[in-house]
Amino acid sequence: MSREQVITAANKAHVRLIRFLYCDNGGVIRGKLAHINSLARRLETGIGLTVAMQAMNMLDQLQPVEGMGPVGEIRLTPDPDSFVVLPYAPNSAAMMADMLTLDRQPWGACPRSFLKRMIGRAAEQGFSIQAALENEFSLLRPDEAGTYTPIDTGLCFSSVSMTAAAEVMDDIIAALESQGIAIDAYYPELGHGQHELPVRHAPALRAADNQVWFRETVRNVAHRHGLLASLAPKPMPEQAGNGCHIHWSVWDTAGKNNLLYDPEDRYHLSQMGYHFMAGVLAHLPGLLALTAPSYNSYRRLQPHFWSSAYTAWGPDNREAAVRVASGLWGHEAETANLELKASDPSHNPYLALGGLIAAGLDGVARQLTPGEPALIDPGNYSDEERAERGIERYPTSQAAALDALEQDEVLLEALGPDLSRSYLAVKRSEYQAFAAEELGFEIRHHIYKF
Repeated sequence: MSREQVITAANKAHVRLIRFLYCDNGGVIRGKLAHINSLARRLETGIGLTVAMQAMNMLDQLQPVEGMGPVGEIRLTPDPDSFVVLPYAPNSAAMMADMLTLDRQPWGACPRSFLKRMIGRAAEQGFSIQAALENEFSLLRPDEAGTYTPIDTGLCFSSVSMTAAAEVMDDIIAALESQGIAIDAYYPELGHGQHELPVRHAPALRAADNQVWFRETVRNVAHRHGLLASLAPKPMPEQAGNGCHIHWSVWDTAGKNNLLYDPEDRYHLSQMGYHFMAGVLAHLPGLLALTAPSYNSYRRLQPHFWSSAYTAWGPDNREAAVRVASGLWGHEAETANLELKASDPSHNPYLALGGLIAAGLDGVARQLTPGEPALIDPGNYSDEERAERGIERYPTSQAAALDALEQDEVLLEALGPDLSRSYLAVKRSEYQAFAAEELGFEIRHHIYKF
């Protein structure tokens, strides 16, 4: 969409305020707003933002990151192709923004620019990445005491739960459709009040943008129904956690051939697909700091909870870190994809997808192999069997995952010095803050911020 088309669409929809949004190092969606009268100018100049914001954690505590203090400014520059009229906010629209320096260059600490770099790196090797982020979320009813109750206690896939959520889910789906986000399926999940709403795959940048729109839409529409929609990894410690599984496929740059597909392989996965998957598994300890990045994430990543806890892979194995998904009948070539289970909605989708691409490309470059598949729950192997198969337990805390990221030269190089330095500082500060508090503090801050 051109700038002129954005202005025309905004005026036609009687938009008054336009949000320039970004997702920060804490996984929080933030932004500034332009009035319709200044939209044409702001599309050209962007909106100023202090460099300190990428050193701010999810508790709004500014961290001492060199070059990210009170001195200095970047510009939030909107991407016209991401323009949407917001169906849940009166007279409002939004665009995703890139962070540019004053000399109009991508800022080194911009997560969206990082994903663009990784997409470019893949293109240099003849690859284009498609992805779909598959979210679970909890629909909760607040009470006067400040606590939250699930809207139902139905069973997994239960029609009772469908009935309890029918009105709000219909409004959520309608709102997503109005923003051009295609829905793939819907079903109530295992946890009380928990629902899953997969969207269709898209090119990697659009998939990450879609994740921001998804989070915003689900929370805002639920709010209009008097509900809280929480996408926190573990909003209720006694219930199933919320994942954001990343499904991805690798295509040629023309987008015509799915390079993961090989009809002769036992799992219909190409040799390049095995290399790419092996790269993700090899870097998974550090990658977790990007895909499951919050303190609350590690309550979810436990053995035997179908969220994955070990660096294993397998065909349709939902306890493995990476599942080789079986293709749809009659559409096997175009639907061949891999699924990363160790991912949740508290992540910044640009960092999560960019990190996954960097890890996979390293696997292709080094022609890594993933070993034999796990055909059972990898938690049911003995320690000796896991060691023989090269299967390792994930880091069991946010701090351990951050340590693994700091030691992963491939991921650090991909992120670059500004982004890696600020990200590690922000996330380590979050770990220290939550580790010093009781469970209730952790839940209160995660349940409504994600």
